[in-house]
Amino acid sequence: MLRRITYFPMPTIARVGPYRVYFYSHDVAEPSHVHVDRDEKTAKFWLTPVALARNIGFRPRELRDVHRMVYERASEFVKAWNEEFGT
Repeated sequence: MLRRITYFPMPTIARVGPYRVYFYSHDVAEPSHVHVDRDEKTAKFWLTPVALARNIGFRPRELRDVHRMVYERASEFVKAWNEEFGT
């Protein structure tokens, strides 16, 4: 039996150092947030207010650095979210 696989676009909104910041185009049902990847590590951050939603693989020190980066660019990321989802 064949399964149908649905792929959703993942617009990259920024590359900061080794990090890729993006969101899934189907994430509109959730509050504004971004995903941040580096190699096999990933984290999800809510944007208003900035808070960690999920972490897979980042060690505490690097996670603090990623959190700071998201916090410092939160307004830019919220603007990108609003432009993508029309909110």
